[in-house]
Parts: sequence; structure tokens; C-alpha cells
Amino acid sequence: MDDTLDRQWVEDLVRATIEEDLAGGVDVTTTATVEAEHVSVAEFVARADGVVAGLEIAELVIRLIAGKEAVEIEHSVTDGAEVKAGAVLMTVRGKTRQLLTAERTALNLLCHLSGVATLTSRWVATVAGTGAVIRDTRKTMPLLRSLEKYAVRCGGGRNHRMALSDAALIKDNHVIAAGGVAEAFRLVRKAYPDLSVEVEVDSVEDALIAVESGAELILLDNFEVPQLREAVEKVAGRARLEASGGLSLDVAREVAETGVDFLAVGALTHSAPVLDIAMDLQAA
Repeated sequence: MDDTLDRQWVEDLVRATIEEDLAGGVDVTTTATVEAEHVSVAEFVARADGVVAGLEIAELVIRLIAGKEAVEIEHSVTDGAEVKAGAVLMTVRGKTRQLLTAERTALNLLCHLSGVATLTSRWVATVAGTGAVIRDTRKTMPLLRSLEKYAVRCGGGRNHRMALSDAALIKDNHVIAAGGVAEAFRLVRKAYPDLSVEVEVDSVEDALIAVESGAELILLDNFEVPQLREAVEKVAGRARLEASGGLSLDVAREVAETGVDFLAVGALTHSAPVLDIAMDLQAA
């Protein structure tokens, strides 16, 4: 984990995920089948190629479940590493009951976050050399945003705003409510003069209105490639431009080559498939 994550918040979240799985009881299958003092070694192994994110989160699950019991954990790779199928990511030695109880919660988080990192890395590779940057959105799972955005960074992407309060994004409904692009921008800039303000537009004409109003960042919503090129040409560097809506890996490079500064990709977090990772138990 990096310094942008609140470690106490992460620990509280992980405790909640453990409690969700135990539901106030114990792992009845493991308790019935495994002697209390039995010790094993568990390897977390990638079953597919990808980019890893969340190893320290998985480790935290194990340590919280183990409690005062001794547990030895060795990382073979770090978050952000590209791995091949069959690679051992982390090795854990401890009481078998604790390892098996931790298995699913640890893998749920590790597989999901690694899936986000892996998908992000594919987008980043697709636009490499164009100068365009892949950014995420707020289309995240409730309460997992900071972890998912961390995973995006592990995959080489960048984060958009973390919350509604740390930057302004004037969207179509704000424009309607305020009475126009220029008025919406004026109101936000007046109320929050020190915050970053991005304006969403659905036409080149509105993009130019936003620029003339003073906007420095414009989101081009559902623009076709020719429209993107036109917007880049007419804005002429007076504002940074972000393509959004209807983007896919198939068109990502073509979109990036129009000259936009950013591609906003909600799919990084809302549609990332998990990276297949397993925990293989061995005799100690």
C-alpha cells in the first residue's frame, strides 16, 4: 500500500470483511476438520498473467485472523508487478485453521484489486506513446473506492477525483440546472475559487464556450473520433481535454491519437474481471 491510503481505515474495512464472512461465528468446516495446532504453508499463486495489486491487503486479512498466533509471510513480488501464470506471489506459514479461514476473504480482495490493475495496464499499454493518460472515474464499488483507485495506480493509470468534495465536475444536469455551460462554470468558480473545475460538454460548440468561460479542463462526452479531432484543433491547447463515454480497448488508441490529454475509463473499476489467483496449501 502507498501513503495515500489511510491504513486505519483499511484495517477497519478488512475487519468488516472478515466479520461478514464469519457472521459472528467460526469457520465450522475448518474447525471440524483441522486440529488446532496443525501448521501449514500456503502459497498464493497466479493462475493467469496479470498485474498484482492488494498483496498487503491480503496479508492484513491473514494477520488479523491469526491474531496473536505466529504467522510468517514472505512476498515474492510487490504490488504493480507483472506476473505470469504459475508465479508464486506470497508464501505464508502459520496455523492451518487461520490460513483456511482467511483464504476466501484474502482472495476476494486480492483477485479483485489485481483484476483492476491488470485491466488498467492493458489500457495504458494500448495508448502508450500517444501522450494520452488513462484515468479512472467515481464508478467504483461502495466503500472500495480508495482500494480500487490504488489498484488503478498499480496498473499504471491515474486517478480522477476521489470524492465529490475534492474537485468539481460540471455535468449535463448541472448545466441544465444552472442555465448553461458558462453560468454553471461561473457559479462553481465563484463558490470554490481554489478547486479544480472540469466541464462536461456534448458538442464542440459547448467545448469552446467552456474554454471562453475560463475552463482549463473539459470532458468531451460521447464524442466520435472526428469530433474529438475537431475539438482538439479548435481548443488549440487552451484547455486540457478528456475523452469519455463509449470507450473500449478496440478504439482506445485511435481516440488517444486525436490529441486528447486523458481517456476517462469507468470500466477500469466497474467492469474489471478478477485476476485468477489461488491459495495452495502444503504441509509445513
